[in-house]
Amino acid sequence: MVPSVLVILAEGFEEVEAVTPIDLLRRSGAKVVVAGLDDLMVKGSHGLVVGCDRLLSECMDEVFDCVVLPGGGKGSQNLASSFSVMEAVIKTAQTGYVAAICAAPAVVLGKTGLLEGKRVTGYPSTEELCPGLKLENEKVITDDRLITAQAAGSALHFSLAVIAALFDQKTADAIAEQVKF
Repeated sequence: MVPSVLVILAEGFEEVEAVTPIDLLRRSGAKVVVAGLDDLMVKGSHGLVVGCDRLLSECMDEVFDCVVLPGGGKGSQNLASSFSVMEAVIKTAQTGYVAAICAAPAVVLGKTGLLEGKRVTGYPSTEELCPGLKLENEKVITDDRLITAQAAGSALHFSLAVIAALFDQKTADAIAEQVKF
């Protein structure tokens, strides 16, 4: 069965951290749904506007194998303030993977309890926003069904880790070769 992935975009998302996983996951053959939190056209932190497949509200009855949360300061705050995002994350975490990059691990996942007892990375200093969180200084960490990454510079590593988790390492290696990583 083809893995399904929900990528949630909120205004102020970090473009590289959203577009890279969307692109590489689609190359891998995953069914990727890009959902806008409040609109179908979502503006990133550097002005890039991305067209979404659907609104998040239209995806809430579906079960996904993975949810991807791009970072970006404002984008992460907007995701964290949404009950629907929290619901989608917790629902997905029951049987699937939760993948968050940059500020999203601390800002969004810090509110869910999903980080407890897990090795986590994210944007340096964001752990201050989540009392008790200790971020490790690694580009990407996969701990069971939680995948976290540091920042925009880790987006390719992050995307390949998600592909390896959903498919296998051979598929991730094939995509890495395809993009000459």
